[in-house]
Amino acid sequence: MGSTTPAIRSGAERRQDTRRRGAVVAALMLAMALAALDATIVSTAVPQIVGDLGGFSVFSWLFSGYLLAVTVTLPVYGKLSDTFGRKPVLVTGAAVFLLGSLLCAGAWNMAALIAFRIVQGLGGGALQGTVQTLAADLYPLAERPKIQSKLSTVWAVSAVAGPGLGGVLAAYADWRWIFLINLPIGAAALWLIVRHLHEPARETPENAAHARVDWAGALAVFACGGVLLTALVQGGVAWAWLSAPSLVLFGTGLALAGVVVVVERRAAQPIIPGWVWRRRPIAAVNLALGALGLLMVAPSVFLPTYAQSVLGLAPVAAGFVLSVWTLTWPMAAALSQHVYRRIGFRDTALLGIGLAALILCVFPFLPYPGSWWQPTLLMMLLGGALGLFQLPLIVGVQSTVGWSERGTTTASVLFCRQTGQTLGASLFGAVANGVLAARLGGAGDLDSVTRALDAGTAPEATRRAIADAVHAVYLGAAAAAVLAFVVLLVVAPRRFPVREE
Repeated sequence: MGSTTPAIRSGAERRQDTRRRGAVVAALMLAMALAALDATIVSTAVPQIVGDLGGFSVFSWLFSGYLLAVTVTLPVYGKLSDTFGRKPVLVTGAAVFLLGSLLCAGAWNMAALIAFRIVQGLGGGALQGTVQTLAADLYPLAERPKIQSKLSTVWAVSAVAGPGLGGVLAAYADWRWIFLINLPIGAAALWLIVRHLHEPARETPENAAHARVDWAGALAVFACGGVLLTALVQGGVAWAWLSAPSLVLFGTGLALAGVVVVVERRAAQPIIPGWVWRRRPIAAVNLALGALGLLMVAPSVFLPTYAQSVLGLAPVAAGFVLSVWTLTWPMAAALSQHVYRRIGFRDTALLGIGLAALILCVFPFLPYPGSWWQPTLLMMLLGGALGLFQLPLIVGVQSTVGWSERGTTTASVLFCRQTGQTLGASLFGAVANGVLAARLGGAGDLDSVTRALDAGTAPEATRRAIADAVHAVYLGAAAAAVLAFVVLLVVAPRRFPVREE
């Protein structure tokens, strides 16, 4: 009898651990849903928000302000999670996000709403980075694709459901509910995290009693990232690229970048440590996912315009053409483990991004005006290729570091992808407007031309010009895919140095 008791107790403890981990995974999925829904649900309610609060000339900052806050805080939260643990960072970030949501719901004008969206973004940076880091902490390498595919599914469902949910709430309730709906979801996530997430004590130089936070570096990173990203987001939109505001912002950003380098070199525990760029696997993944962020702009920003203006689809149908890649992406990500276990992380990612480059190159050769199923098929294939590309890199790079470096590593990867998206929006916006100017004799940009088409005042030549502009953007995205391919081929080691767990 006595000899069987330890075995019985051990089995009970294992079942309890399994239940506890399941509860934590549910909490991570809910936390990720907060960030994922926020990326799509607000856009469909913009007409109602502007009609209620005014501020049409600055409403784009509802998105830009949130994006800036998320991006520039990612490195800070990554370092803090390595220093103090994931749980306090995630709980704090979720609380800040929910506070921002509550403030947004009570906003009295557009300026207040934009300020509160930035507060949301300050919490959103903790949600995105820490959830991805905890996913690697909870599962060993062999099981890590399970949790990553679940998180990818959350993004896919949010991408499809978010616009519809936002439209329903704005039309039949009130636009303020698109922020209030975050409160029960976030409260459930917080309760599960506080109750079930128990991190083991780890004695490392990073989280020991005398750990020091590099607040000077955090402030410098925040200021530098904020100034440079503002220059990229507003350049060519609020002011010309070579105008005084643009030059001043870029000049200030470069000067602050120098300050970041000086401060981080002197810091005992820098927010952005040098090893993030000295280690080949991490540097290669940072650059490759930066290129991924760049190329993702082509379909996510320009395909809906193409579908409506060139193919003549209604907004809902245009959204479907785009959303199909969110279905094949997590499916391919879940299956990628069977590939990288055979040929390795790098070669699997090379296969995925190589296929993506070919698919993006096919888009400009679609017939004009074409049929809806043609870009839909390409988007399905592109989602599969990118799922094969991204997940092996994230799993691989997280497996090359220990617990005390995983938060910083994950944050650097996500930071580069977010920065790539910001750069891509500016770069490809300039490309599209340049092609339109050439085709239409210098008349208008993509936004004004699209509005003219919606009003039924633009000729057929304008539709062809839009098609040419989007084709040029897709060729640029293909070039970004080739860049990612070359970076992985030249910089990344063929076999990632996976640490034993």
